[in-house]
Amino acid sequence: MNIDHFKPMTVYTIYIASTPQKVWEALTSTEFSRKYFFGNAVEIDLKIGGAYIVRTPDGAVHIMGEVVECDRPRKLTVTFNVNWPELIEKLGTTLVTYEIEPTGDAVRLTMTESHDRPLDDDILSGGRQGWPAILSSLKSLLETGEPLIVKMAPPERMLAALKKLGIKTP
Repeated sequence: MNIDHFKPMTVYTIYIASTPQKVWEALTSTEFSRKYFFGNAVEIDLKIGGAYIVRTPDGAVHIMGEVVECDRPRKLTVTFNVNWPELIEKLGTTLVTYEIEPTGDAVRLTMTESHDRPLDDDILSGGRQGWPAILSSLKSLLETGEPLIVKMAPPERMLAALKKLGIKTP
């Protein structure tokens, strides 16, 4: 997959008192991801072209994609497509990149969400609401052993924008 035409639209950087290997394992471990990803489980075949799946707590497929870049424990890029009818067709593929860099006794984790076309801020608002909570929970879990519990309402602004485009949502 050629990712040269994807442009970053959302970027988050967080510092975690951990090691690159532990952050990598947290991002790629099914059991560990359930703890910080609010019950969702990441299943990943860590090779170029390998499957990337996120399952909801009841086991349903929520996100499907594939591994585009895999440089353990420094960089992981995956396609990240929410399993909603018409979403990919109208909005295109989402690319998520995690960059893990040691910095002193900590790790700088940068998550970038990129798209191959311009998207309205209302569409991006769902991820911009969810990513900080996911990454903050990951940080808390690695540093304290306890995930951060964040109660969030559905991303109404994003859902309204999708409805306006004629995209059916759950």
